[in-house]
Amino acid sequence: MSLASQLIGAIDLNGPGHYLRWSILTVSVANLVLIILMVLVFIVALYLPFPGSKEAWSSSSPGEAEPSQPPSATPDVPNESRGMWTAAIRRAAVRLLPPSKLLPDRQPAYVASWIYIFGVASLAALGVAIVSGFLIALGGTDWWHSNPVGHFFNSLHLWSVELFMAFIVIHLWGKFWMAAWRGRRAMTWITGVVAFGASVVECFTGYLSQQNFDSQWISTNGKDAINATGLGSFFNLMNFGQMLLWHVVLIPIVLILIVGIHVLLVRIRGVSHPLPRTRTKGKESRKVLARSDVSDWKGPTRKYDIVKEASIASLVVVILVVVLAGLLSSPDEPPATISTWAKVAPADFMATAASELAGTSETAQYGPPYNSGSNNVQSLLFSPQKLAGIHQPIDTAQSFVLEPLTKLAATNASLAFALGTYEHSSKSTQEAWNKEYLKAVDKVTFIGGQPSVPAANDGPVPELIAAEFSLARSGALDADLLAQQPFYGTNFTKPLLFLEDGEYFASLAHAQHLTGSQWGVMNETGNYPGQPWLWLYTLWYQMPGFRNSANVDLIAVYLTGVATILLLLIPFIPGLRDIPRYVPVHKAIWRKWYAQSKKDYEPETDPAS
Repeated sequence: MSLASQLIGAIDLNGPGHYLRWSILTVSVANLVLIILMVLVFIVALYLPFPGSKEAWSSSSPGEAEPSQPPSATPDVPNESRGMWTAAIRRAAVRLLPPSKLLPDRQPAYVASWIYIFGVASLAALGVAIVSGFLIALGGTDWWHSNPVGHFFNSLHLWSVELFMAFIVIHLWGKFWMAAWRGRRAMTWITGVVAFGASVVECFTGYLSQQNFDSQWISTNGKDAINATGLGSFFNLMNFGQMLLWHVVLIPIVLILIVGIHVLLVRIRGVSHPLPRTRTKGKESRKVLARSDVSDWKGPTRKYDIVKEASIASLVVVILVVVLAGLLSSPDEPPATISTWAKVAPADFMATAASELAGTSETAQYGPPYNSGSNNVQSLLFSPQKLAGIHQPIDTAQSFVLEPLTKLAATNASLAFALGTYEHSSKSTQEAWNKEYLKAVDKVTFIGGQPSVPAANDGPVPELIAAEFSLARSGALDADLLAQQPFYGTNFTKPLLFLEDGEYFASLAHAQHLTGSQWGVMNETGNYPGQPWLWLYTLWYQMPGFRNSANVDLIAVYLTGVATILLLLIPFIPGLRDIPRYVPVHKAIWRKWYAQSKKDYEPETDPAS
C-alpha cells in the first residue's frame, strides 16, 4: 500500500497491471480507460445542451454589426506624447487588443457548445499543476517518497497533469473539427500545437524527475533515442538533477510564454466563424467568404462572463483533482538499486560486473556519447550520434569496477595485491583472464551467501569480482558511483548503465509490463494510466519492419517529427485542412446556430477550401 493509501484509505492501484492486445498494439487497461473517457467527454461535449444557449441574442438586425469595441479605443494623443516610443507601443496595444477584446462580456451567438470550454479547462488544470508543484517544492525532491502529506501533494500533481493533458487534447480535437485556423488564425493553431508539444516535453521530464522505478526505466530506454539524435551530449535523461531543473524552470517558462501568446491571439483574432452546412462551388464566392471570415463577427452576440467561466472551471478542476488524488493516490514503485540487485540476483550481478571489467557489456561497446564503440550507433544517411562525439566518457572497467575497488583496497591488503597484479599486467593477459572468468562465472554457486566460482586460469579476477560483489551488497557501490561526481550527486548515468547491462533490471520492467515489446501505448507502473500522449512516438516501435531495425530509434524520432510538422502546418496543406468540411463533426458543434440563425446569417459557400 502507498503512503497516501495508508493515510486516507485510497484505492491501491499499485501492483501488477492489466493489459489488452490487438494485433501489434498493447494497451494497459488503465490507459485505455483514460483514452475512452477522453473520447466520451468529447462526444458528450458535442451534444450536451449548453447553459444559456436558448437565451435571446442581442438585437442587431441582419447585416448590422454589434460594436466590437468602444468608439474611442484609440484615444487622441497629446502633442507632447507624439514621437514617444512608450506612447506608440501603448497605442498599438490598444488598437490590437482593446479592453473589450481582452475581457469581453459578449461573444458571437454561435459560441454555444461545451467544446469551447476545454481551452479554459486546460488553463485551469495547468494552474492546479503549477500550484501543486509549488507544494511539492516545499518539502524537497524526496519528500513525497517518505511523508504521507508529501505523497498526497504528489498525487494532486499527477492528476492535475493527467487532466491538463486530457483537456488540451480534447481542445485540439475540437479546434481541428472547427477548422479553427481559418480567417488568418493559422498562428493561433500553430501556437496551440507548439504548446501541446511543450506540454509533452514538460510531462516527460516530470516522469524522469520522480526518482522511482518508472523514471529509471524511462530514462535508460529513452536515452537511446536521444543519443541517436546527438542530443544526448547535453540532454542527459539519466541526470535526474538536470531533468528536474528543466521540469521546474526552463520548460515551464517556455510553456507559459507560448500559452500566453496563444491566449492573446485568441483574444485578438477571436474564435473562427462557423463552417457552412453545405459546400458550394465557385472560386470567387470562396474568396468572398474567406475575406468575410477574416473580419470581425457581424452577426448576433450573447452574454459571456469570462471571469465567471474561468472561476467555475478552476473550481471543478480542483474538486476533480482532490477526489482523484484522494481515491486513487499516485504510483511509487521503489527504484532499483545495485545493492538490491546483488542480493536478489547475485549470479547476474557477478556476470555483469565481469563483463564490465572485460569490456564486453552493452555500455562498454555502446558508442557516443560514452565511448568509441559502435554497437548502439544508429545512422540513416548520416549519424548525428557520431557527429556529436563523446561527451560523457565512460570506461566501464575503470568506472564500474577498478575505481571503486581502489578505494576499498586502502584498507584491504589482499585486495590491494590482486588489484595491483591486474593493473600492472599486459592488455593481452588481462583479456585472457577475463575470458576465462566469464566462462567460469556462469557456473557460480552460493554457499552461505558467498559466491563459489569454479577454478580457472583467471588470475586475480575472482578476487576482484568477489570484492565488487561485497561492495555492492553493502550499498557502498551505489554511493560510490554517485560519489564520482561533485557535490549534488544527481547524475545517475553510471549506476543506471551498470544496472541496464544486467538481466535483473529488465526482468523488473517486464514484470511491470514496461519493456519496448510490451508498450504499444505507454503505461505507468501498476494500474495507473501513464502517458497516452506519447502513443504516436511509441507506435513506430510496434510496426513490422521497424521494430527489428537497428535504427528504430532514429526512425521513430524522424517519423514523429514529420507527423508533428504536418500537424503544425495543417492550415497550409490542401486536403488535410479540408478534412473538417468532409467529416461534418462541426454540424454537432454549431447545431444550435444552424437551427436558430436566420438565413441571412448563414454562410453560402465554404471558405475552408
